[in-house]
Amino acid sequence: MSRINLQGIGMTSQRTRDRLIERLREKGITSADVLEVMRATPRHIFLDEALSHRAYEDSALPIGFQQTLSQPYIVARMTELLLAEGPRRRVLEVGTGSGYQTAVLAQLVDRVYSVERIRPLQEKARQRLSQLGLRNAHLRHADGGMGWAQRGPYDGILSTAAPEQVPEELLEQLAVGGRLVIPVGAQGKQQQLRVYDRSDTGIVEQVMDSVLFVPLVSGVLS
Repeated sequence: MSRINLQGIGMTSQRTRDRLIERLREKGITSADVLEVMRATPRHIFLDEALSHRAYEDSALPIGFQQTLSQPYIVARMTELLLAEGPRRRVLEVGTGSGYQTAVLAQLVDRVYSVERIRPLQEKARQRLSQLGLRNAHLRHADGGMGWAQRGPYDGILSTAAPEQVPEELLEQLAVGGRLVIPVGAQGKQQQLRVYDRSDTGIVEQVMDSVLFVPLVSGVLS
């Protein structure tokens, strides 16, 4: 495994990271825990070297295979929503991608179970999580829309890709008291960031924000 500078220099330095955190605060992120984890997590290692100088811009960036590293504000917003009603012990992530959202979650919850359909992305993510010493993140190469039922139920589920309709499989893997945070809508059309909370009496849906995500695609790619 190649040696990576976790501290960063120049456009990936701590000063540059601090400026990003201030922008997130200005946009309404209030969770001190989420902000501190994002300040400490070296986003530049989740990108190819040619793009690492843009790591602390508040923008989505390509990671190959028509996938993106989510905009930092969206990562912060979704993480804050997931944790808004209290700590989460077991969290399912649909779409490991680069592993950045996985790394943020792994520092805030007890265990993360992350599913990725594109094997080369998953392998890179596994290396990066290992470099950061995050051993409570468990990765699986599978169709993300089906979740990971064997490890459920989960008290938190977060999807980094947008289905046109929320998969019933994900709702079924949500424990009582659990929360699902997911973008919903067709690619190229209006998408909504939604929150689903499961209680003893059923599921309650909230629509939060307008968003733009890559689609949640079925099947796997080796």
